Formats: sequence, C-alpha cells, structure tokens
Amino acid sequence: MSAELVTINTEWLSDCSGCHIAIVDLHEKILSVLESVKIQRCPVLTDVKDYPPAKIGLVSGAIRNEHDRHAAIEMRKSCDLIIAWGSCAVFGGPAGAGNVHTREEIADAVYLQNKTTSTSTLPNREISPLEVSVTPIDKVIEVDLYLAGCPPHPTYIFDALVSLLEGRQPKATKESVCAKCKRQMKKSDVDTIKQHTDGMPDPELCFLSQGYICMGSATIDRCLSPCPTNGIPCTGCAGATMQILSEPNRDIRTEIAERMARLTKIPKEDIVKEIEKSSKSHYSYTMASSMISEKPTFLINKWIHEANEDYEAVHG
Repeated sequence: MSAELVTINTEWLSDCSGCHIAIVDLHEKILSVLESVKIQRCPVLTDVKDYPPAKIGLVSGAIRNEHDRHAAIEMRKSCDLIIAWGSCAVFGGPAGAGNVHTREEIADAVYLQNKTTSTSTLPNREISPLEVSVTPIDKVIEVDLYLAGCPPHPTYIFDALVSLLEGRQPKATKESVCAKCKRQMKKSDVDTIKQHTDGMPDPELCFLSQGYICMGSATIDRCLSPCPTNGIPCTGCAGATMQILSEPNRDIRTEIAERMARLTKIPKEDIVKEIEKSSKSHYSYTMASSMISEKPTFLINKWIHEANEDYEAVHG
C-alpha cells in the first residue's frame, strides 16, 4: 500500500445522516483507516463548502432536490472513485415514498394542510426546489461501488474502504439477512398473521414460522442481522436481494409470502394482501429504484388505493 495518504471526500444528500455517523461506529478500526487516508470533506464534521480533488468519494442520500443533483455532480467531478453509500444513495431510500405523490401534493401536505404548522404560504427561496421524482444517485452520476444498508454495518464500511485502498473486490456477499440470523425455520400450525405488537415472539424460531412478517429472506445482508437477533423482524432497510432486483417477475411480497405460506398454514394470498396494505413501508427503501419501480409486478398506486378503500369501509 502506498505511503501517501489516500484522500476522501464525503457528501450528505437527502438522508438522515446515519451513514456519516456510522463512520464513528468503526471504533478502533477507524485508526487503521486513518493511517492510510485523509478525510478532506465531511459535512457531519466540518462546514466545508468546496470539493477538493480526492481519490475516493462517499456519497450518502438520494437525489431529492436541485441541491442534491448539484452536489452529486460536484462530487463526481472531484473524486476518482464514487461509492453510493447507504440504501438512500443505492436505491433512493425512504424518501422514495414521495414518488407516489406529486410535488404539489407533498408541499400542500407539509406546509398548508399540516396540523402542526400555521403557515399559509409555500417557501420559495429558503429551500432547494424538489426534483420531479426521487432517484438513486446513479441516475445522475456514475457510481463505482454500491454499499447498501441503513446504515451499512461498520464491518462493511471498513472493508469497502480497505478494498479500494488495496485494489481488491469487497468481501460483501449476495447472501440475505437470513444468512446471519440464528433463528430456525420450522413448519408450524400458525394460521393467522400477527402484528409486531402481538405477543412475545419465540427467540429461537423464525418470525415467518410464528406468523410475523419479516423481510430478512428478501433483503441483502449489509447489517449482520441485528434486528432479528434482538427480537425485531427485518424491515428490509438494506434493500432487496440481487435475485429479486435482477429478475423481472420476482417480487418482495411474493418471495416472502411463498416462504411464509410453506412454513405456516396461512394462505399465500393473505400474506401478499397484508404486505400490499403496508406497501409504503415494505417497499420504502427500494421503491425509487428502477429495478423495483419498473417491474410489471410493482403496482403500489393500486395497492394504496385498495388499502384506503378498505380503511374507509371499516372506519367510515
């Protein structure tokens, strides 16, 4: 490895800053990284406005507004290599839920019809105008390495940086979250879908076997499975597996429903319907990606409409 320090720039687009905070979670490993790199630009640490030339650029967040587009382009110009850092940068992330609404609907809901505000006008100078749609960063700039996760586990961040420094492929695999989960998949007599607030799940048994919808089997591992390990069903924050993303007729809801139906006595159709009722949540991390949104099976506007009709029928 060269004795000369490798320069790194980071940028924070439309996201929660969790990916930047994850750098700190490297703990003592960050010392190993800092022996070889020089972090020149990091918005969460310093108020740096310019984009100095750098070897590696870490870009977190989706393209949500005009500022995001400008910042992404500047990072691409200044950096030799760009890492799409976190699920928002790779897939669009939770901001992608905005794609099922127009910009006008969003502005009206946030600034005019929001019960927590008393404004009567829309801002026109203080904020950057929204793009027509939310997109992953590779719709605007070329990306050299994708590192999904919300945020990616520090193990994967460390390995991604080291792999680029050493000129090798990262060690990240195509395995699902289930690969690191210790729960056992067993056939059960469960015949009813349970909500996450229903009862106390068996800590040894797969959530699907118990009737809880868990997205681990349809989600790529960039987290080392902390949620299922600690009693919380996977919400899919690292994005769909490559099998789902790369094959047009494979879908998140049907993949989960098929497995859950085999493990329980719950009909597959009931599980699919349950996932569709909360499609904004179950697809929240990936719906802005064309690999999901352009699938013929992705009918989120229809699902939302049906869920609203069901709700109105029950609650009036």
